[in-house]
Amino acid sequence: MKTNKRAYSGKPIYVIDGSRTPLLKADGKSTQFSASDLALTCSRELLLRQPFTASDFDEVIFGCVMPGPDEANIARMIALRLGCDHSTTAWTVQRNCASGLQAIDSAAQSINQGRADLVLAGGTEAMSLAPVLFNQLMVKWLSTWATSRDIPSKLKTALKFRPAMLAPIIGLLRGLSDPIVGLSMGQTAEKLAYRFGITRQEMDEFALQSHQRLADAQDENRFDEIVPLFDSQGHCYTKDTGLRRDGNLEKMSKLRPVFDKNFGLVTAANSAQITDGAASLILASEAAVKKHALSPIARIVDSQWAGLDPSQMGLGPVHAMTPIMKRHKYSVSDIDYWEINEAFATQVLACLKAWTDADYCEQELDLKKPMEMVPNDKLNVDGGGVSMGHPVGASGARIVLHLIKTLHDKNALRGMASLCIGGGQGGAMLIEKVEGI
Repeated sequence: MKTNKRAYSGKPIYVIDGSRTPLLKADGKSTQFSASDLALTCSRELLLRQPFTASDFDEVIFGCVMPGPDEANIARMIALRLGCDHSTTAWTVQRNCASGLQAIDSAAQSINQGRADLVLAGGTEAMSLAPVLFNQLMVKWLSTWATSRDIPSKLKTALKFRPAMLAPIIGLLRGLSDPIVGLSMGQTAEKLAYRFGITRQEMDEFALQSHQRLADAQDENRFDEIVPLFDSQGHCYTKDTGLRRDGNLEKMSKLRPVFDKNFGLVTAANSAQITDGAASLILASEAAVKKHALSPIARIVDSQWAGLDPSQMGLGPVHAMTPIMKRHKYSVSDIDYWEINEAFATQVLACLKAWTDADYCEQELDLKKPMEMVPNDKLNVDGGGVSMGHPVGASGARIVLHLIKTLHDKNALRGMASLCIGGGQGGAMLIEKVEGI
């Protein structure tokens, strides 16, 4: 297993504040917002709370997997619409499901290297607006049509048109498949269920718990990081809309598998939902904290990226978290709260089982003994992707932000945020609470 040195050294890297939009389930009922609209909404509200202006940002970095056709380098669009100076640099990162985490890590690296003192970082995704594409036959036909200069050439090209050329490519479905191993993300989840003996009931129970925890958190107003979304028709969205309050195991058990219809266990109910949303955080150096008299809420301690077999991509979190734990000589009990993104119920369960499996830990993670089990009451305590949804570009930023909020709410010190990544990677970040400096 390849490991890196500690991600940051020397300069402390602080999180000052953060906000996010509600996560809107892509059900065709709510008005659709573009990815840049979503990011601008939570970033504007966040900026209004600060003693500085947009022109004080040195950089703006956002993760986004599927920006719209008018959103090239979406981070630059967000920066300029927010009111940043033309001289403020902005760039977009894409690391599939962990793009939002990559944005935060990139911002931390800029501060650590002395290239920036104040950075806006986050992630955004409008999955409901994922493009529908022409297939290659249609693309070639259109190219030939465009280069046909006279009537005979146009007529010859027209006669070659076939209705099959209009068969669309659904961008979202193609994007959620791995062409290297020829598997969809759901099929990789099925492989993990088989490998670790995870049952359908275990998946459904985990999924139900996610919804129950989200319901409790909403009822107790534990999402003060959410800013409302208003659409052009006057509708206001203040809560994550994927919650199923009436869900129960009996209903879940009746659903058919999605990715392996004959023998599979993964269903729509125990998978993350297709969702739109955005999250933004402000990162600052010690110099920026003093200059603007800021009150940090957390410190980014360490981060790690890891690669593994793409067909086992759901195990990415254990490959990313393990080097951090080894570097700091931490046991599971040293981490107060955990956020492991719920791409699939079985994926999180597989991570927990892999980390406590002696053979897996020795052969895949270079550990002499297995890790302890992560306590259920310390993991995703307010729900996760199965209940909230997983807007792929935003989830990494969302879980870091909510982990920080959880540390403050629970009067705890240390937390770990992690995600699996399509294509066979994992990302993790170690956070510590700060109460001013």
